[in-house]
This record gives sequence, structure tokens and C-alpha cells, in this order.
Amino acid sequence: METTELIKKVRKIEIRTRGISKNIFSGEYHSVFKGKGMAFSEVREYQLGDDIRTIDWNVTARFNHPYVKIFEEERELTVMLLVDVSGSGNFGTQTQFKRDLITELCAVLAFSALQNNDKIGVIFFSNKIEKFISPKKGRSHVLRIIRELLEFEPDEKQTDINQALRYLINVIKKKSIAFILSDFISPEFEEGIKISSKKHDTIAVQIFDKREIEIPDVGLMNIIDAESVENLWVDTSNHQTREEYKKWWLKKQLKLIETFNRNSVDFINISTDQNYVVPLMNFFKRRGRRR
Repeated sequence: METTELIKKVRKIEIRTRGISKNIFSGEYHSVFKGKGMAFSEVREYQLGDDIRTIDWNVTARFNHPYVKIFEEERELTVMLLVDVSGSGNFGTQTQFKRDLITELCAVLAFSALQNNDKIGVIFFSNKIEKFISPKKGRSHVLRIIRELLEFEPDEKQTDINQALRYLINVIKKKSIAFILSDFISPEFEEGIKISSKKHDTIAVQIFDKREIEIPDVGLMNIIDAESVENLWVDTSNHQTREEYKKWWLKKQLKLIETFNRNSVDFINISTDQNYVVPLMNFFKRRGRRR
């Protein structure tokens, strides 16, 4: 991608997603993702109604007048985005590819973190760790993440979510908020989810296209697996074939949800033809009700 074109795309995503983060998600993000606790800020003179348990007796004795300790929430958190950059992300039959939607979602989450003075980092993964951007603060850091999301080209096409989660556990020692953005077509990954959810606040964001749920009736179709590059001819005019495929997808989806529920992992699923604001807002509301 040409530098000028890249700058334009970064700017366009910044304007759109920063506005959404500021106007829609800032309050919800702050209330749902709490800080690590309360930290001492300062002392001030006692006022009527103050909790006597907060009196600082050393300062009170020194000035012969009651003073209380003021505490503030330790707000700083670390947000990690685990981004699936495997071949299946380059698929979309509606308004955009899955990869494009992941990019915009990451930008929204990154700007939400920025507005709350949280660190944000990224792990790009396929069936290996493709790139790691360590957590930092600041607008320039967020813009760097967006640039990488737009132009990054992975070495591999397949997916290994377990490996990405193991890497997260090894590289991020303190508890973080970890968003996994993937279509979750990957084989079994419960081992990684089980370990990750015990250490980090893990949230799964599934990106899918409606043609992955239901095959249209368009006659003989050549289907290519984006990850294994296998070719398969399917007669989509056969009603039974379409029904069997849909049943397979729904069964796989049910198993996916059960895996997340078993391991206390929040789950959001968003289609390429869907406005992502609604599912994200629903997620924040669900989290808020549980607190």
C-alpha cells in the first residue's frame, strides 16, 4: 500500500472510530473495566460527613486538627488485542471482509483504552506469532496499531489460537483485558482458553460472514479453503447439501459457545454486514449488570 493511501486510510479510521469511542463507549468502557483498586492520592482537612475511618492520625497529630486520606481509583489497565490474521480473514460477501471489520473493532477498542489512560498492545497470530506490539499509551501508539492492522501481511495462512493464548500468558505477566478477535474456525483451542481465562479477563469476539452459515443456491460452486488452499466443488442446488452444511455450522457454533461458557469467557459475535455498535453495547450492558 502506498504511504499516502495508507495515511488517508489511517486518518479515516481514526475519525470514525475515535468518535464512536468518545461518544458511545467511553462511559461504558470505564464502568465495565475497573482499575486495580484504590490508591492514596492526598490528605485534606476533615469535613462534616467524612468517614472517620479515613482520618490520617499522624497528620492530625502534627497539625492538631483532623485530616483525612483521599483515595482515587487506580485506573490504569492493560488491554491486549489478539488478532487472527490467518487466510480466512480475507473473506466477505457483504459490505466488507472479516479482516476489515476486525481492523475497525480494534481501532474502537484502542481509542477507548486511550481515553481511559490504559495501555494497549497487540498480538498478531496465524498458526504462529506473527508480530507483537508491546502495550503502551498515547495517540501515536494507537495510530501505529491501526497502520499495522491495515498493511500487515502474515507469513502463514492457518490458525492456532492455543499458541496465541500461550504467548499472551508468557509475555503479559500482570492481569490484562484480552480481546481475541477471530472467526474461531480454528481447530480445538480450549486448553489455551482455560489457562488464559484464569489469569486474564478474556473476551472472545467472533467475526463471521452470513455465507459461512448458509450456502446460497447458485448451482455448482467451487469452494476454496483460504487456509489450506483446498478446492472443493459443491452442488449448492441440492437442498439436502445446503441443510447438512447449515446443521454442521450451527452444531459447531453451539460447541464454541459451550467452550466459552465453561471457562467464564465473554462472547460477542458480529457479522460483516452488521453495525458493530449494537453488539458491543449489548456486551457492555451485560457486563455492567453483573457488577
